[in-house]
Amino acid sequence: MAQPPIKTAQSSRPASPAAPENVKLLYDKSNYTLLAISALIVAFGFVLMAGTTDIYSNTKIVIAPIVVLAGFGLGFYALLKKPADKV
Repeated sequence: MAQPPIKTAQSSRPASPAAPENVKLLYDKSNYTLLAISALIVAFGFVLMAGTTDIYSNTKIVIAPIVVLAGFGLGFYALLKKPADKV
């Protein structure tokens, strides 16, 4: 006994556009800029930690960790900073 062909339902909704017109991002351009700067500061701190062959240098023990912590602090500020509302 032959089975009747199965009908599939056509989608009645229109195709979605390629790019929505009004996209509101979570952060502002200044937030992303600060976040990129903080990543560069953290990377620079790790480069300072790599430094010279002297493992007890002032740069490796004092300055580099302060630079890395400052970079992380700036990154947290960039994430928590409220974006400016444009009216």
